[in-house]
Amino acid sequence: MSIQITFPDGNVRQYDAGVTALDVARSISEGLARNVLVANINGQLRDLTTAITMDATINFVKWDDEDGKSTFWHSSAHLMAEAVEELFPEAKFWVGPPLKSPAGFYYDIDLGDKKISEDDLLKLEALMKDKAKANSAYIRKEIPKAEAVAYFTEKGDQYKLDLLTNLEDGNISLYTQGGFTDLCRGPHIPNTGLIKAIKLTNIAGAYWKGDVNNKQLTRIYGVTFPSQKELDAHLALLEEAKKRDHRKLGKELGIFTFNDDIGQGLPLWMPNGAIVIEELERLAKETEDDADYKRVVTPHIAKENLYLTSGHLPYYADSMYPPMELDGEKYYLKAMNCPHHHKIFDAEHRSYKELPLRLAEYGTCYRYEQSGELFGLMRVRCLHMNDAHIYCTREQFAQEFRAVNEMYIKYFKIFGVEKYVMRLSLHDPAKLGKKYIDEPELWLETEQMVREVLIESNIPFVEVQDEGAFYGPKIDVQIWSAIGREFTLATNQVDFAQGRRFKLSFTNANNEPEVPLIIHRAPLGTHERFIGFLLEHYAGKFPLWLNPRQVTILPISDKFMDYCKDVQKRLKKAGIRVAIDDRNEKIGKKIREAELGRSSYMLVIGEKEMTEGKAAVRKQGKGDIGVKTIEEIITDFKYEIEERLSNE
Repeated sequence: MSIQITFPDGNVRQYDAGVTALDVARSISEGLARNVLVANINGQLRDLTTAITMDATINFVKWDDEDGKSTFWHSSAHLMAEAVEELFPEAKFWVGPPLKSPAGFYYDIDLGDKKISEDDLLKLEALMKDKAKANSAYIRKEIPKAEAVAYFTEKGDQYKLDLLTNLEDGNISLYTQGGFTDLCRGPHIPNTGLIKAIKLTNIAGAYWKGDVNNKQLTRIYGVTFPSQKELDAHLALLEEAKKRDHRKLGKELGIFTFNDDIGQGLPLWMPNGAIVIEELERLAKETEDDADYKRVVTPHIAKENLYLTSGHLPYYADSMYPPMELDGEKYYLKAMNCPHHHKIFDAEHRSYKELPLRLAEYGTCYRYEQSGELFGLMRVRCLHMNDAHIYCTREQFAQEFRAVNEMYIKYFKIFGVEKYVMRLSLHDPAKLGKKYIDEPELWLETEQMVREVLIESNIPFVEVQDEGAFYGPKIDVQIWSAIGREFTLATNQVDFAQGRRFKLSFTNANNEPEVPLIIHRAPLGTHERFIGFLLEHYAGKFPLWLNPRQVTILPISDKFMDYCKDVQKRLKKAGIRVAIDDRNEKIGKKIREAELGRSSYMLVIGEKEMTEGKAAVRKQGKGDIGVKTIEEIITDFKYEIEERLSNE
């Protein structure tokens, strides 16, 4: 029996039924067969040994593809588990997923009363390398659930048995490579020999299922690559990332701090951090004013009924702080601004002539992130969000959604973000009524509306299932820093449900009530996450307009101090942030420390400069750029600030 295989370019070939994905790859070229890691068959990732018995579409996934790396690292986690089981025979395994950030994988392991050391990591690495060289195939076997339960019962592995209790009856897939067998849905790379370079990077503790009431397991992190050259480049990148760690730089530059008496995940913004916040808000407000947004301000708490109406409490309760009770009413800390904005829309009668209505707020929200998930500014419990909600007609939707995306791109240019992609997050039809509003036709309609805008705008995007907001599809904006690390910046969401839930309406051109479509957008995300990204992206060397330490005046000796103070006064009057290093130190040391303090410019002043009414200008990272008059310096700096120029 023959079957038809359709390739991504639309070409169709005939094969015998039962042909494997690897055989299909080999029929195209031996080079493809050597480089392919996994196959996407009819939209699902499958092992290359998968037999294809009916007509199908196929796409071959290589290392450079996101799914290729994910599969490679998932297989590497199994390889590490095999080495752990050999070194620690009593080990029991929970889960070992691949990671995107940091790159690589981990496995959570119960080592009993054993402790793992840094020396053990080196032993495990060596074992993994030996086992990789064995070129063991990853072999999939499907068995009845009862047989799988019996197998892991015999092994005494309560963790795999717990996983099995949540799986439906029927066949269960196991994977074996070498002497190790694991419960796993797959897929995996063909064999361990593809894993050429290995590094185990870290040991940490992790509570089983993330519950502090459960036993703490040992989490081992690692990363692997198809070549040593790629691993070496990755490790070099990690070293650079350590230097750019936003937590380290934030402390050094006086941007933010945390305090146990305040609470976990609640950052305190230092004076320098407040300056960065104010500059970002100024940029957002100018941009939004130009786009005819109206600014609003809403309180930090609201009654329970508001969030019951919005649906956030049923869908989002775990991420909200528990209620406060007063005068028989329950109040919640605001976890999102949208219900408050809906009430502002509803406060007045609205006509179609007022639409689109764009309500903007840098609103403070509070979300209860699990303590184990908190991470510097990237995961916090208090957030200041560059939020807005656009109320529009269906006819206006495409233009409004496109304008938001264009705002993103404008910001990318300002901040020097060269690589980005929009993740179009869709719903899962199987979860309607549970995770998502049960409106299947509206889901499909609005998802297609967003898709068409992205295609027409020629914006790079990928589609991902089961990541939409509960009230509609959304775009998550993925950006890459200057050293190639990926961040989730912000969101642009479609809401087809909240208008009806809040009974919002406007009078249309036919003098009839109509429910508006709502766009939720936050192009700069939150201060917290965005400033964390910027600290890494710029390595703490903010461009002049954003830098809290714009200019440092460096007198060669105290006798030039009066002139330095006069220069400082003139720069301040021009709106330039400036400080004087008046310490009794050598000029070389002052320059080095001003560089380390990330001052954008240094003005060195001695006898000649004072006599001529000038200053010797040094630029961060560039060195001496010449002697200029104070008027020239002010003109140059003001232009750079007003135009929000980059550091180039």
